[in-house]
Amino acid sequence: MIVCSCNALTDRDIHAAIDWMRAADPDTVITPGKVYRALGKAPDCGGCMSFFLSTMRKNTNLKVPAVLCGLNETRKKRTTST
Repeated sequence: MIVCSCNALTDRDIHAAIDWMRAADPDTVITPGKVYRALGKAPDCGGCMSFFLSTMRKNTNLKVPAVLCGLNETRKKRTTST
């Protein structure tokens, strides 16, 4: 299904880019901009962004890298203990 009509990107393109980025670097933070760049494209009008994001969220490889999990709690502990 076409997600971004300006760039003719499909949901399969988006999922393939996310899967490729996660396989290449398990600790990377995957953003819409990185997905566009991985596909050799750039966002144009932005009208697709909500659909683009919802498509990204459906991918099981779109997760917070383990190294970043719990970071907010760690920072909260540091600020309350000082």
